[in-house]
Amino acid sequence: MSDQDQITNEIDEHIVPDRPDYEAELIAIIKSDASIEELRERLDDYHENDIADILDDLSVEERKKLLNVLGVERASEVFAYIDEDVGKYIDEISSDKVADILESMDADEALDILEELEDDKRHEIEELLDEDSKRDIDMIDSYDDDMIGSRMTTNFVAIPKNLSIRQAMKSLIAQAADNDNITTIYVIENDGTFYGAIDLKDLIIAREYDDLEDLISTSYPYVYAEESIDETLEELKDYSEDSIPVLDNDKKILGVITSQDIIEVVDEEMGEDYARLAGLIAEEDLKEPITKSMKKRLPWLLTLLVLGIIVSSVTGLFEHVMAELTVIVAFQTLILDMSGNVGTQSLAVTIRVLMDEELSVSKKLGFILKEMRVGFFNGLILGSIAFAGVGIYIYAFRGYPIDFAFVTSACIGGALLIAMVISSLVGTLVPMFFHKIKVDPAVASGPLITTVNDLVAVVTYYGLAWLLLLNVLNMTG
Repeated sequence: MSDQDQITNEIDEHIVPDRPDYEAELIAIIKSDASIEELRERLDDYHENDIADILDDLSVEERKKLLNVLGVERASEVFAYIDEDVGKYIDEISSDKVADILESMDADEALDILEELEDDKRHEIEELLDEDSKRDIDMIDSYDDDMIGSRMTTNFVAIPKNLSIRQAMKSLIAQAADNDNITTIYVIENDGTFYGAIDLKDLIIAREYDDLEDLISTSYPYVYAEESIDETLEELKDYSEDSIPVLDNDKKILGVITSQDIIEVVDEEMGEDYARLAGLIAEEDLKEPITKSMKKRLPWLLTLLVLGIIVSSVTGLFEHVMAELTVIVAFQTLILDMSGNVGTQSLAVTIRVLMDEELSVSKKLGFILKEMRVGFFNGLILGSIAFAGVGIYIYAFRGYPIDFAFVTSACIGGALLIAMVISSLVGTLVPMFFHKIKVDPAVASGPLITTVNDLVAVVTYYGLAWLLLLNVLNMTG
C-alpha cells in the first residue's frame, strides 16, 4: 500500500457516517397509499420526537391522517415533543379529541399545551377533561412559575411501607398501567407522608421472604413544592437520581421531578440568564411579534439611556482636557472597550461561581482579590503593549515629538491598567451585591456593569490625563 493510500484510509476512518434522514422517511410513509394498519406498523419504528418534527411539513389533511393512524395514546406522546405552534395543530382537531389526548399525557405536559391556547379555547377543553386530569393540572398550575412545584409531574408510583415483597410487586404492576415512571418506587407511611424510596432493580431481585423495609432508602432526597427553582436547582443537579419526590408542607408526595425535567429547567435558566445578561426581560424567539420583542427590550434600554446621559455629563466635565489634548480623544474607545470586556468577563465568571457554590466571606474576599489580580496582570500586559504601540503611532503617524508621544502613550497605558483593575472589581462586586439582596445577578448585572465601566473608564482616562499631562507635566497637544 502506498503512503498516499494509507493517508486516504486514515482520513476515511475519521469521517463520521451520515445519520438516516428520518424526516424524509416519515414524510414518504405518511404520503403513501398504505392502509392504516400498515402505516401504524411502519410508524412504530420511529421516535415520537421525529414524528413531531415533521408536522409542519405536512398539509392539514395529512396531519389529520397521521393523527388517525397514531391513535390517542401515541398522539399524546408526539404532542409532548411539540415545542412551537402547538395551538395551530390543536385548532385542527376537535375539542373532544384534544381532551382525550391531554388526558393521556402527563399533567405537566398537558398544562404546557393548555398554556399555549387562547383563553376561550383553553376553557372549552378544560371543561371536557376528566376529573383526575383536571385535578392534577390545576394542582401544578396553582404554583408560581418560579416554584419547583410548577415543574413536577404526577407520573410516579407510590406504595405503603407495610407491604410484603409480593404485595409490593402487585401494587407496582397495577400502577404501572397508568404510570410508566417506575425506575424509582416511592414508599409512604400509613398517613400518606413520604417515608423513602426503593430502586426497581432491588425490588425485582428481592426474595419473597425478604423484608421490604430492608430495601427502602429512608434518606432519599426530596424537595418541597413551594421552594424556588433557583434554590433547589443545584441540589437537584447534585443527585444522580432519575426522579426526586416533590412534597407539600405536610410531607405528602404531590409529584416528582424527573431527570428530564431537571435538564429542561437548567436549559431554560441558562436561556433566561443569557437573555438577562443582554438586557432583556425574557427570552425571544424567531417567530415572536415585533411589538412583543420591543416590550422585552425597552425597559432596560430606557434605563441605560438615563445612565448613558449621566456618563455623557461626566464626560462633559473633561471638555477642557479634550480641548488642550485633542490627540487623546482618539483613544477613548480603546479604554472603554477594554474596560467593558474585562467587566463582562468578571461578571460571567462571578455568576457561574455564585450558581455553583455557597461562598463564605473569606472565599468571597479571596475570589474578589483573584479577579483583581487577573485584571491587574492582564492590564499590565495590555497596558505595556498600548504604551509601545500608541507611542509609536503618535510619533510616527501623527508627527508629535517623541517625548510627547510616549508620555501620552504612558498615560493611556496607565489608564488602561487602572480601568481594567477597577472593571474587574466592579464585575465581581455588582453580581455579588445582587446575589446578597436575593436578586438574580443576571437580571441587571450585564447592562449595569457596561454603563458603570464606561463611567469608570472615562473618569480614569481623562482624570489621569488631566492630572499627569496637564497639571504635572504642563503638556498640550
